Amino acid sequence: MDQKYGWTGRILKIDLSNKSYEIIKPESDIYKKYIGGRGLAGHYLRPFCHLTWDSPEMPLLFFTGPLTDTASPSSGMMSVVSISPLTGTVGHTYAGGNFGTELKRAGWDGIIITGISDNLCGINIHDTRVEFSGAESLQDKTVSAIFRSLPDEGGAAATGPAAENGVLFSSIGFTGDYSPGRCGLGLVMHAKAVKFIHVKGSGSTAVYNSEELVSARGDILRLVSASPALMGEPGFSEFGTGALYDLIHSRRMMPTDNFRSTRFQDAGILNAWHYKNKFNPVKAGCSGCHILCRKMSEDGRAVPEYETMSHFTALIGNSSIDIVMEANRICIEAGMDPISAASSIACYMEINNLIMVGADLIRLLTDIAYSKEDGNLLKLGSKKTAEILGRPEASISVKGLELPAYDPRGAYGLSLSFATSTHGGCHLQAYAVSHEILRKPAVTDRFTFTGKARIIKLAEDLNAVLDSLTVCRFIFIAATIEEYAKVFHAVTGSGLSGQELLMAGERIFYNERLINRIRGFSASDDDLPSRFFSESGSSGDGITIPPVPRDEFLDARARYYRIRGLDSEGRPVREKCIELGLECTD
Repeated sequence: MDQKYGWTGRILKIDLSNKSYEIIKPESDIYKKYIGGRGLAGHYLRPFCHLTWDSPEMPLLFFTGPLTDTASPSSGMMSVVSISPLTGTVGHTYAGGNFGTELKRAGWDGIIITGISDNLCGINIHDTRVEFSGAESLQDKTVSAIFRSLPDEGGAAATGPAAENGVLFSSIGFTGDYSPGRCGLGLVMHAKAVKFIHVKGSGSTAVYNSEELVSARGDILRLVSASPALMGEPGFSEFGTGALYDLIHSRRMMPTDNFRSTRFQDAGILNAWHYKNKFNPVKAGCSGCHILCRKMSEDGRAVPEYETMSHFTALIGNSSIDIVMEANRICIEAGMDPISAASSIACYMEINNLIMVGADLIRLLTDIAYSKEDGNLLKLGSKKTAEILGRPEASISVKGLELPAYDPRGAYGLSLSFATSTHGGCHLQAYAVSHEILRKPAVTDRFTFTGKARIIKLAEDLNAVLDSLTVCRFIFIAATIEEYAKVFHAVTGSGLSGQELLMAGERIFYNERLINRIRGFSASDDDLPSRFFSESGSSGDGITIPPVPRDEFLDARARYYRIRGLDSEGRPVREKCIELGLECTD
């Protein structure tokens, strides 16, 4: 495998404790095994995963993939990985925008940041030149204010006030109002006393066969153009992920009143059409993407993604899209995950039997970001908040990570994927929404566990590959791994088949299970909140939403463990580690 195609063959390792850096040049076998992005980051995280998230030696990793900065469709994503302060699990999230592309053009496959700076600093990367600058003047500044202080050219990442104030679900903001929020990795960045990273690249990524890439790209673009979910009149290109709002509502699986019901009576006036009608948004998107699912209002504010639309309405009982827009702005500017923020508020409202609307919601959200009054408790996330207040059942989370805006009573494959996700309550590790709700690539019965254990395992492997190639998973509503195996070959010259790429995905996912095992996680953590097994959802319109059948869930989880190559407690086993070429951990 020739590293000069697709990969740069160079990783930048920064030690903040002495403001030094070195160049790592991985062997070609490492690239073959872990691909890039999430996979490579997990490989470099593994030796340090026994440490606490705020240990000086704990790495914070920013990794591109081999398809970044090429003509590969929707390949502008980037993985950010460390141990999560919120959950204690492996934490990974995905950054859109142009940061990954600029990093690749600068000649780097990734950045490994270790140590702790003795002063609040910024990291400036221009091609192979790396410089450190003081950032004390940026303390207390919002994410957008930090970006305004940096050069316009290039890409940047920054933390905001939420990280400075110890919010466990702090996010890292990226230029273009991209704020990958899950797992609290903004707090890891702040613990290292890094306020921003600015990167500018002037190079380009070499491609093995440009003609082959043009052909493979054309195949994918044709599939995407024929996808109503992506490019149709009610699809992602037109409405962003907010296009899901009506669909999830109609399926009676919209989390409402902290997941105590599954239908919100005011949903009809809060869908994506109303945002488009009121804010007249323009299309935007990540580098290399033609779907352009990002929406920006005329006044320059980001239109919320589906999860923010839903959680800041149905979950907390708010019926104003103006409040949602403001809540989304606060989360982006302060640097915190809107899913965890809204879920922590919903948990707090349930425990205290509160009804909060308008200014009260905005005040509480701001108090979380700045650790004031009740926000000083809610900044710990819903799990710790509920435990402190003596109502642990009110936290709707898995492994401490709050669930996104899909009620698992309405889709059983989704419920299993929430439980088995390596970083907690996340729908994106297997994206069961695709087949159970969008009916792509094939329809599955959303109210059965039959076949779901194998489907979820294979989907987890697939999405681990996508996060390592750094391809947006939404494009796989239309395309398959076979099309991207052709793209991968055209870019890198590698002969890995689609099946071999899936094997790499299995290795990447299993490595994360190993990390979690080292950190003490087992089957008791691969579970759902008890509410879903004992309480019905909101049935009606010919749709019945019963509790998730507990015995069937446990049977499906046991089948998943067998298929995944885990023991009965969900722990990795030596034989499977050897099969996947992973170092065993007893």
